Amino acid sequence: MDFDRIIDRRGTHSVKWDMLEALYGLSPDDALAMWVADMDFRAPPCVTEALRSLADHGIYGYFGDDAAYRAAIRDWMRLRHGWEIAPEWIATTHGLVNGTALCVDTWTAPGDGVVLFTPVYHAFAKVIRAGGRKVVECPLVERDGRYEMDFAAYDALIEGKGARMAILCSPHNPGGRVWEVAELRALADFCARHDLLLVSDEIHHDLVFPGHRHHVMAHVVPEVASRLVTMTSTTKTFNIAGAHTGNVIIADERLRAQFAGRLAALGISANAFGLHMATAAYSPEGAAWVDGLMRYLQGNRDLFDAAIASVPGLRSMPLQATYLSWVDFSGTGMPRAEVLERVERAARIATNHGETFGTGGESWLRFNIATPRAVVEEAASRLREAFDDLQ
Repeated sequence: MDFDRIIDRRGTHSVKWDMLEALYGLSPDDALAMWVADMDFRAPPCVTEALRSLADHGIYGYFGDDAAYRAAIRDWMRLRHGWEIAPEWIATTHGLVNGTALCVDTWTAPGDGVVLFTPVYHAFAKVIRAGGRKVVECPLVERDGRYEMDFAAYDALIEGKGARMAILCSPHNPGGRVWEVAELRALADFCARHDLLLVSDEIHHDLVFPGHRHHVMAHVVPEVASRLVTMTSTTKTFNIAGAHTGNVIIADERLRAQFAGRLAALGISANAFGLHMATAAYSPEGAAWVDGLMRYLQGNRDLFDAAIASVPGLRSMPLQATYLSWVDFSGTGMPRAEVLERVERAARIATNHGETFGTGGESWLRFNIATPRAVVEEAASRLREAFDDLQ
């Protein structure tokens, strides 16, 4: 678990590094890629060994007998999250953006509204709009430096919007919030009041810092099962996003049959490589790797937060989970164009622009700190230099 090792990802068809020039006008030779949410760390050895065994065998056919794969997911959810699931509840999709799109396709119709608690992961809005549905924004409220949901305001906001579904990001991306049980119960009540199906995207559920605990919606609010779909994945936890494998876990038999029907109608079946990788990742070796990862990321978080706090006008939202630092530049008084000029041109750092996450993200940038500490240190130094006139 050598997380300090710098691995050159240039020229490997990495969207994070090899698209810097095309998307940001930055050379990968001297820029820092801190945007796409994958890590600059090698996957756990157990995952690599699973792929090596496949390569040694040399036949890459269709995957069958997925009992071990389903059992691995079941055991992980029980041991790591205290959530008891049945293997038959699990459907496999090509990642969770695909899973989100399939949920929207299965349970809403063109013209329907889908509720997002913004700012939130930008891919949600993309697939909703691409499917001819409407995004219904319910802006989060910042209190004491963290995001909270304001259901009293949301009741009025969604009236007349034709909303049929709500999507929760838990833990929250980009704010890094771990939602509390009382908040999840209030969300369940909100969905019941407005007859909304709830999709709970819990892809970051393993990436939680010490002192905080992720609460599985299905576990803490079991009464919501008849309107709940839970999405999880190994891909974010173990840095295997290219496997494009996600779990859509549905306890309710009626909802499960409807989702299975859509998968069948669209001819969707699992990626064999992803299933082998997921099975290997959900193991004692994988668990030990994640524990080491979170200790390392805690150091990165603390270092980066201290650097941001040292620049007048900048502040980062306290990160309870994920490896995505959410930084507010509004205190500088600078227009967005000047902030981007300093971050991208002067500091040569590529980040995710806050406005793409919806209402409330306009003055923010998202930085991926899942990279060797030397890179985080360099980013911190560059940001201080880019805003040195404020210090």
